[in-house]
Amino acid sequence: MDRRYSLGHLILASVVVLGLTLLMVCFDAQAQIAFESDRDWDALHFEIYVMDNDGGNLRNLSNNPGDDRQPSWSPDGKQIAFMSERDGHRQIYVMDADGNNQRNLSDNEFDEWEPSWSPDGKRIAFVSSRAGGGSEIYVMNADGGNPKNLTNHPFPDYSPSWSPDGMRIVFNSNRAGGGSEIYVMNADGGKLKNLTNNPGDDRQPSWSPDGKHIAFDSWRARNLDIYVMDADGRNQRRITNDPFKDWNPSWSSDGKRIAFVSDREVDGNPEIYVINVDGRNPRNLTNHPEDDTAPAWFNSPVSVSPTGNKFTMWGRLKQLDR
Repeated sequence: MDRRYSLGHLILASVVVLGLTLLMVCFDAQAQIAFESDRDWDALHFEIYVMDNDGGNLRNLSNNPGDDRQPSWSPDGKQIAFMSERDGHRQIYVMDADGNNQRNLSDNEFDEWEPSWSPDGKRIAFVSSRAGGGSEIYVMNADGGNPKNLTNHPFPDYSPSWSPDGMRIVFNSNRAGGGSEIYVMNADGGKLKNLTNNPGDDRQPSWSPDGKHIAFDSWRARNLDIYVMDADGRNQRRITNDPFKDWNPSWSSDGKRIAFVSDREVDGNPEIYVINVDGRNPRNLTNHPEDDTAPAWFNSPVSVSPTGNKFTMWGRLKQLDR
């Protein structure tokens, strides 16, 4: 047998094994939802938990005397940013996906919360009170360096969420002087655009993995429900319609489902649910006497293939054998 032929196939086999290993790691993280809960009866404060996307394999990651809330996955699934009050006020922390190596990225005297990791993993958007005590959208490097104020307005801005291409950030604000509305801006703070204009508060936007849609919660129908609209603000539609409140949407990595919080259980406390993006098949993932909120579904830009495009790793591996 030709040695070059054998060597070529050995290299190919090694690359395939490595590629499949990386995919297994990606899929393992992809199948997880991080969230916050105060279910620890002894501590009675919020911790960061993670579970599989069917609600199984639950584990506590943060385990700290101060409140730990608002988890946000890094795009490679290796880290989770979150807000912690362990220093006496709200700060942005980061930890490894297994809960190890917890460290303060903000490290200042101001309140900072609602972290949102950029798709390239290099930046974290967040809300800060450092600009004169108001709530503004900031962005910093993933190591906490080089913080920049993206918004500068007398009214508060909240809940930043990146577009999958990293070019834009959607957020909610009541800067129009009335209720909260959904806005979008470039990642440098420019080209601000109002996407919703409704008497009821529109809040907590979440960008779909393909970049085509934005989920949000709204009080517009005299009840808090989950809505979805096109990324330009058109075609706004309600996907939950329950007498109880539904809020805090987070997309699955395949764009087919949305995790959210609801108090529709008999005991009335918030639980994590999942629903198809067409509003069908709502399913309860958590069932605990204490509050489970702020779901964050791991979304990797590596594992998401835009509509009409196929995942190309196998094709590239085949080319190595030519």
